Amino acid sequence: MTISNEGSEMTQGTRAADALPPEPVTLRAADGYALRGHVWRHRGGGVVRPVTVVNCATSVRCDYYFRFAAWLFAQGRDVLVYDYRGIGGSRPAQLAKLRANWLDWGRLDCEAALHYARDAFPGQPIDVVAHSIGGFVLGLAASNVHVRHAVTVGAQYAYWRDYLPAERRRMWWKWHVAMPVLAAVFGYVPAKRLGWMEDTPRGVALSWVRSQARFEEGYTSGPLAEPAASRVALPARFAGLSAPMLAIGLDDDGFGTVEAIERLVGYYTGSDVTHLRIAPADIGVDAIGHFAFFHSRFAETLWPLALYWLQHGALPADAPGKVHAIHPASRGRGSGSGVPGVAANG
Repeated sequence: MTISNEGSEMTQGTRAADALPPEPVTLRAADGYALRGHVWRHRGGGVVRPVTVVNCATSVRCDYYFRFAAWLFAQGRDVLVYDYRGIGGSRPAQLAKLRANWLDWGRLDCEAALHYARDAFPGQPIDVVAHSIGGFVLGLAASNVHVRHAVTVGAQYAYWRDYLPAERRRMWWKWHVAMPVLAAVFGYVPAKRLGWMEDTPRGVALSWVRSQARFEEGYTSGPLAEPAASRVALPARFAGLSAPMLAIGLDDDGFGTVEAIERLVGYYTGSDVTHLRIAPADIGVDAIGHFAFFHSRFAETLWPLALYWLQHGALPADAPGKVHAIHPASRGRGSGSGVPGVAANG
Protein backbone atom coordinates (compact mmCIF):
# COMPACT_ATOMS: atom_id res chain seq x y z
CA MET A 1 0.00 0.00 0.00
CA THR A 2 1.15 3.55 -0.65
CA ILE A 3 1.60 5.93 2.28
CA SER A 4 2.83 9.49 2.38
CA ASN A 5 4.94 11.24 4.96
CA GLU A 6 3.43 14.17 6.80
CA GLY A 7 5.78 17.05 6.13
CA SER A 8 6.88 15.28 2.95
CA GLU A 9 9.11 18.17 1.89
CA MET A 10 11.56 16.98 4.54
CA THR A 11 13.89 14.10 3.77
CA GLN A 12 14.30 11.22 6.20
CA GLY A 13 17.76 12.45 7.14
CA THR A 14 16.52 16.00 7.66
CA ARG A 15 13.78 14.74 9.96
CA ALA A 16 16.28 12.81 12.03
CA ALA A 17 18.61 15.80 12.36
CA ASP A 18 15.82 18.26 13.06
CA ALA A 19 14.03 16.19 15.69
CA LEU A 20 14.31 15.96 19.43
CA PRO A 21 14.73 12.46 20.90
CA PRO A 22 11.81 11.03 22.87
CA GLU A 23 11.41 13.22 25.91
CA PRO A 24 9.82 12.22 29.22
CA VAL A 25 6.75 14.24 30.12
CA THR A 26 4.34 14.43 33.03
CA LEU A 27 0.61 14.62 32.42
CA ARG A 28 -1.62 15.90 35.20
CA ALA A 29 -5.05 14.28 35.46
CA ALA A 30 -8.05 16.27 36.68
CA ASP A 31 -7.80 14.66 40.13
CA GLY A 32 -4.14 15.70 40.41
CA TYR A 33 -2.61 12.29 39.68
CA ALA A 34 0.72 12.53 37.83
CA LEU A 35 1.02 10.31 34.77
CA ARG A 36 4.33 9.63 33.06
CA GLY A 37 4.68 9.58 29.32
CA HIS A 38 7.05 10.16 26.43
CA VAL A 39 6.82 12.50 23.46
CA TRP A 40 8.40 12.34 20.01
CA ARG A 41 8.35 15.94 18.84
CA HIS A 42 9.72 17.57 15.69
CA ARG A 43 11.67 20.75 16.34
CA GLY A 44 11.11 22.62 13.10
CA GLY A 45 8.15 24.89 12.49
CA GLY A 46 6.24 25.67 9.35
CA VAL A 47 4.57 22.28 9.00
CA VAL A 48 1.23 21.48 10.58
CA ARG A 49 1.80 17.90 11.69
CA PRO A 50 -0.69 15.50 13.17
CA VAL A 51 0.04 14.26 16.67
CA THR A 52 -0.79 10.65 17.47
CA VAL A 53 -1.78 9.63 21.00
CA VAL A 54 -1.18 5.93 21.73
CA ASN A 55 -3.46 4.24 24.28
CA CYS A 56 -1.96 1.10 25.82
CA ALA A 57 -3.51 -2.27 26.54
CA THR A 58 -4.33 -3.24 30.12
CA SER A 59 -1.22 -3.34 32.27
CA VAL A 60 1.20 -2.96 29.37
CA ARG A 61 3.92 -0.38 29.83
CA CYS A 62 3.95 2.40 27.29
CA ASP A 63 7.52 1.59 26.28
CA TYR A 64 6.16 -1.54 24.57
CA TYR A 65 4.88 0.86 21.89
CA PHE A 66 8.13 2.80 21.48
CA ARG A 67 9.11 1.08 18.22
CA PHE A 68 5.73 1.86 16.70
CA ALA A 69 5.85 5.43 18.00
CA ALA A 70 9.34 5.96 16.58
CA TRP A 71 8.14 4.64 13.22
CA LEU A 72 5.21 7.06 13.21
CA PHE A 73 7.63 9.83 14.09
CA ALA A 74 9.82 8.86 11.13
CA GLN A 75 6.76 9.32 8.91
CA GLY A 76 6.57 12.96 10.01
CA ARG A 77 4.19 12.72 12.98
CA ASP A 78 4.54 13.84 16.56
CA VAL A 79 3.64 11.11 19.03
CA LEU A 80 2.61 10.82 22.68
CA VAL A 81 2.63 7.56 24.64
CA TYR A 82 1.81 7.36 28.34
CA ASP A 83 1.25 4.97 31.24
CA TYR A 84 -2.13 4.69 32.93
CA ARG A 85 -2.15 5.22 36.68
CA GLY A 86 -0.74 2.20 38.50
CA ILE A 87 1.30 1.02 35.51
CA GLY A 88 4.95 1.52 34.55
CA GLY A 89 6.14 5.05 35.19
CA SER A 90 2.75 5.97 36.66
CA ARG A 91 2.93 3.34 39.40
CA PRO A 92 2.82 4.66 42.97
CA ALA A 93 5.14 3.44 45.70
CA GLN A 94 2.36 1.36 47.28
CA LEU A 95 0.24 -0.13 44.52
CA ALA A 96 -2.08 -1.90 46.97
CA LYS A 97 -3.30 1.49 48.21
CA LEU A 98 -4.20 2.79 44.76
CA ARG A 99 -7.91 3.02 43.99
CA ALA A 100 -8.23 2.95 40.22
CA ASN A 101 -10.26 1.08 37.64
CA TRP A 102 -10.90 1.11 33.91
CA LEU A 103 -13.27 4.06 34.21
CA ASP A 104 -10.49 6.12 35.79
CA TRP A 105 -8.12 5.17 32.99
CA GLY A 106 -10.63 6.65 30.56
CA ARG A 107 -12.31 9.67 32.12
CA LEU A 108 -9.14 10.79 33.93
CA ASP A 109 -6.01 9.35 32.28
CA CYS A 110 -6.94 9.21 28.60
CA GLU A 111 -8.61 12.58 29.11
CA ALA A 112 -5.34 13.95 30.51
CA ALA A 113 -3.44 12.64 27.48
CA LEU A 114 -5.83 14.22 24.98
CA HIS A 115 -5.82 17.47 26.95
CA TYR A 116 -2.02 17.46 26.98
CA ALA A 117 -1.94 16.87 23.22
CA ARG A 118 -4.16 19.90 22.63
CA ASP A 119 -2.02 22.12 24.88
CA ALA A 120 1.43 20.88 23.84
CA PHE A 121 0.67 20.69 20.12
CA PRO A 122 -1.67 23.64 19.51
CA GLY A 123 -3.42 23.62 16.17
CA GLN A 124 -2.19 20.15 15.24
CA PRO A 125 -4.74 17.46 14.32
CA ILE A 126 -5.04 14.78 17.01
CA ASP A 127 -5.27 11.13 16.00
CA VAL A 128 -5.42 8.09 18.29
CA VAL A 129 -4.10 4.55 18.03
CA ALA A 130 -5.61 2.40 20.78
CA HIS A 131 -4.71 -1.16 21.72
CA SER A 132 -7.12 -3.47 23.55
CA ILE A 133 -8.66 -1.64 26.54
CA GLY A 134 -7.21 1.54 25.07
CA GLY A 135 -10.03 1.48 22.55
CA PHE A 136 -12.54 1.36 25.39
CA VAL A 137 -11.07 4.10 27.56
CA LEU A 138 -11.02 6.46 24.58
CA GLY A 139 -14.81 6.49 24.69
CA LEU A 140 -14.83 7.68 28.30
CA ALA A 141 -12.61 10.72 27.72
CA ALA A 142 -14.60 13.94 27.29
CA SER A 143 -11.94 15.32 24.94
CA ASN A 144 -12.52 12.52 22.44
CA VAL A 145 -14.58 15.12 20.57
CA HIS A 146 -11.27 16.62 19.38
CA VAL A 147 -9.93 13.42 17.79
CA ARG A 148 -9.68 13.48 13.99
CA HIS A 149 -9.05 9.80 13.13
CA ALA A 150 -8.86 6.68 15.31
CA VAL A 151 -7.42 3.18 14.86
CA THR A 152 -8.09 0.45 17.40
CA VAL A 153 -6.37 -2.94 17.55
CA GLY A 154 -8.08 -5.83 19.33
CA ALA A 155 -10.19 -3.32 21.26
CA GLN A 156 -12.83 -4.72 23.61
CA TYR A 157 -13.65 -4.78 27.33
CA ALA A 158 -13.13 -8.45 28.21
CA TYR A 159 -16.67 -9.79 28.48
CA TRP A 160 -15.80 -13.45 28.96
CA ARG A 161 -18.50 -14.89 26.73
CA ASP A 162 -16.87 -13.11 23.80
CA TYR A 163 -13.49 -14.82 24.24
CA LEU A 164 -12.37 -17.10 21.42
CA PRO A 165 -14.24 -20.39 22.05
CA ALA A 166 -11.12 -22.53 21.82
CA GLU A 167 -9.44 -20.47 24.55
CA ARG A 168 -12.43 -19.38 26.61
CA ARG A 169 -12.13 -21.87 29.45
CA ARG A 170 -8.42 -21.26 30.00
CA MET A 171 -8.90 -17.49 29.83
CA TRP A 172 -11.84 -17.62 32.22
CA TRP A 173 -9.86 -19.50 34.87
CA LYS A 174 -6.85 -17.22 34.49
CA TRP A 175 -8.54 -13.83 34.31
CA HIS A 176 -11.83 -14.36 36.13
CA VAL A 177 -10.82 -16.84 38.85
CA ALA A 178 -7.07 -16.62 39.54
CA MET A 179 -6.76 -12.86 39.00
CA PRO A 180 -9.42 -11.77 41.55
CA VAL A 181 -8.01 -14.22 44.11
CA LEU A 182 -4.56 -12.70 43.71
CA ALA A 183 -6.02 -9.19 43.96
CA ALA A 184 -7.80 -10.11 47.19
CA VAL A 185 -4.68 -11.64 48.74
CA PHE A 186 -2.13 -8.97 47.78
CA GLY A 187 -4.29 -5.88 47.32
CA TYR A 188 -3.18 -5.81 43.68
CA VAL A 189 -2.38 -8.43 41.04
CA PRO A 190 1.34 -9.38 41.15
CA ALA A 191 1.17 -10.27 37.48
CA LYS A 192 4.75 -9.41 36.59
CA ARG A 193 6.29 -12.16 38.69
CA LEU A 194 3.91 -14.60 36.98
CA GLY A 195 4.99 -13.46 33.54
CA TRP A 196 1.48 -12.25 32.65
CA MET A 197 1.84 -8.48 32.31
CA GLU A 198 2.66 -5.55 34.61
CA ASP A 199 1.41 -5.60 38.19
CA THR A 200 -2.17 -4.42 38.12
CA PRO A 201 -4.28 -2.29 40.49
CA ARG A 202 -7.03 -4.20 42.27
CA GLY A 203 -9.76 -1.98 40.85
CA VAL A 204 -8.58 -2.60 37.30
CA ALA A 205 -8.64 -6.34 37.95
CA LEU A 206 -12.18 -6.03 39.28
CA SER A 207 -13.26 -4.04 36.22
CA TRP A 208 -12.00 -6.92 34.11
CA VAL A 209 -13.47 -9.67 36.29
CA ARG A 210 -16.90 -8.05 36.52
CA SER A 211 -17.19 -7.03 32.89
CA GLN A 212 -20.73 -7.56 31.63
CA ALA A 213 -22.39 -7.66 28.23
CA ARG A 214 -23.06 -3.96 28.75
CA PHE A 215 -20.02 -2.55 30.47
CA GLU A 216 -21.92 -0.11 32.69
CA GLU A 217 -23.70 -3.01 34.39
CA GLY A 218 -20.39 -4.03 35.96
CA TYR A 219 -20.48 -0.88 38.11
CA THR A 220 -23.78 -1.33 39.94
CA SER A 221 -22.50 -2.57 43.31
CA GLY A 222 -19.47 -3.35 45.42
CA PRO A 223 -16.17 -1.43 45.38
CA LEU A 224 -16.70 -0.37 41.76
CA ALA A 225 -20.21 1.00 42.30
CA GLU A 226 -21.08 4.15 40.36
CA PRO A 227 -24.12 6.35 41.08
CA ALA A 228 -27.09 5.52 38.89
CA ALA A 229 -26.83 8.85 37.08
CA SER A 230 -23.18 8.15 36.26
CA ARG A 231 -23.98 4.72 34.87
CA VAL A 232 -26.53 6.29 32.57
CA ALA A 233 -24.14 9.02 31.48
CA LEU A 234 -21.11 6.81 30.82
CA PRO A 235 -22.28 5.30 27.50
CA ALA A 236 -23.20 8.76 26.20
CA ARG A 237 -19.53 9.78 26.36
CA PHE A 238 -18.72 7.35 23.55
CA ALA A 239 -21.04 9.20 21.19
CA GLY A 240 -18.82 12.27 21.52
CA LEU A 241 -16.22 10.65 19.29
CA SER A 242 -17.00 11.61 15.70
CA ALA A 243 -13.67 10.52 14.24
CA PRO A 244 -13.80 7.82 11.56
CA MET A 245 -12.63 4.66 13.31
CA LEU A 246 -10.84 1.60 11.95
CA ALA A 247 -11.39 -1.29 14.36
CA ILE A 248 -8.84 -3.98 13.52
CA GLY A 249 -9.45 -7.52 14.73
CA LEU A 250 -6.92 -10.33 14.38
CA ASP A 251 -8.46 -13.73 13.81
CA ASP A 252 -6.08 -15.51 16.21
CA ASP A 253 -6.62 -13.01 19.05
CA GLY A 254 -8.43 -14.68 21.95
CA PHE A 255 -9.73 -11.32 23.20
CA GLY A 256 -10.49 -9.43 20.00
CA THR A 257 -13.10 -11.72 18.49
CA VAL A 258 -15.78 -10.52 16.10
CA GLU A 259 -18.32 -10.51 18.94
CA ALA A 260 -16.05 -8.62 21.33
CA ILE A 261 -15.17 -5.88 18.86
CA GLU A 262 -18.75 -5.53 17.67
CA ARG A 263 -19.84 -5.17 21.29
CA LEU A 264 -17.49 -2.25 21.88
CA VAL A 265 -17.97 -0.41 18.59
CA GLY A 266 -21.71 -0.49 19.24
CA TYR A 267 -21.11 2.28 21.77
CA TYR A 268 -19.41 4.56 19.24
CA THR A 269 -22.59 5.79 17.62
CA GLY A 270 -21.07 9.13 16.62
CA SER A 271 -18.36 7.54 14.47
CA ASP A 272 -18.28 5.86 11.10
CA VAL A 273 -16.71 2.55 12.14
CA THR A 274 -15.06 0.05 9.80
CA HIS A 275 -14.44 -3.35 11.39
CA LEU A 276 -11.58 -5.07 9.54
CA ARG A 277 -10.61 -8.70 10.17
CA ILE A 278 -7.08 -9.86 9.42
CA ALA A 279 -5.98 -13.49 9.51
CA PRO A 280 -2.26 -14.27 9.86
CA ALA A 281 -2.32 -15.93 6.45
CA ASP A 282 -3.47 -12.64 4.91
CA ILE A 283 0.02 -11.24 5.47
CA GLY A 284 1.91 -14.52 5.11
CA VAL A 285 2.63 -15.30 8.77
CA ASP A 286 1.64 -18.07 11.16
CA ALA A 287 0.47 -15.92 14.07
CA ILE A 288 -0.24 -12.36 15.17
CA GLY A 289 -2.38 -12.69 18.29
CA HIS A 290 -3.35 -9.96 20.72
CA PHE A 291 -0.01 -8.18 21.12
CA ALA A 292 2.25 -8.63 18.10
CA PHE A 293 0.66 -5.97 15.87
CA PHE A 294 3.01 -3.45 17.52
CA HIS A 295 6.13 -5.58 17.02
CA SER A 296 8.58 -4.19 14.48
CA ARG A 297 8.38 -7.33 12.36
CA PHE A 298 5.05 -5.97 11.10
CA ALA A 299 6.44 -2.54 10.20
CA GLU A 300 6.05 -3.28 6.49
CA THR A 301 2.73 -5.15 6.57
CA LEU A 302 0.46 -3.88 9.35
CA TRP A 303 1.82 -0.52 10.43
CA PRO A 304 1.27 1.14 7.03
CA LEU A 305 -2.39 0.13 7.25
CA ALA A 306 -2.77 2.04 10.51
CA LEU A 307 -0.88 5.04 9.16
CA TYR A 308 -2.98 5.20 6.01
CA TRP A 309 -6.16 5.36 8.10
CA LEU A 310 -4.65 8.02 10.34
CA GLN A 311 -3.86 10.06 7.25
CA HIS A 312 -7.04 9.55 5.24
CA GLY A 313 -9.76 8.12 7.50
CA ALA A 314 -10.23 5.36 4.93
CA LEU A 315 -8.79 1.99 3.96
CA PRO A 316 -6.24 1.68 1.18
CA ALA A 317 -7.39 -0.28 -1.84
CA ASP A 318 -4.88 -3.05 -1.11
CA ALA A 319 -5.61 -3.40 2.61
CA PRO A 320 -5.05 -6.93 3.92
CA GLY A 321 -7.93 -8.91 5.38
CA LYS A 322 -11.65 -8.51 4.92
CA VAL A 323 -14.11 -5.88 6.07
CA HIS A 324 -16.52 -7.57 8.46
CA ALA A 325 -18.85 -4.63 8.96
CA ILE A 326 -19.27 -0.94 8.30
CA HIS A 327 -21.27 1.01 10.88
CA PRO A 328 -22.32 4.50 9.75
CA ALA A 329 -22.57 7.10 12.50
CA SER A 330 -25.96 7.50 14.22
CA ARG A 331 -27.77 4.86 12.21
CA GLY A 332 -29.79 3.35 15.03
CA ARG A 333 -27.12 1.06 16.44
CA GLY A 334 -27.88 -0.09 19.95
CA SER A 335 -25.04 0.94 22.23
CA GLY A 336 -22.99 -2.07 23.22
CA SER A 337 -25.59 -4.45 21.88
CA GLY A 338 -23.06 -6.71 20.26
CA VAL A 339 -25.49 -7.24 17.41
CA PRO A 340 -23.53 -8.04 14.26
CA GLY A 341 -23.16 -5.08 11.96
CA VAL A 342 -23.90 -4.59 8.32
CA ALA A 343 -21.72 -7.00 6.40
CA ALA A 344 -19.68 -5.36 3.69
CA ASN A 345 -19.45 -6.80 0.22
CA GLY A 346 -16.19 -8.33 -0.93
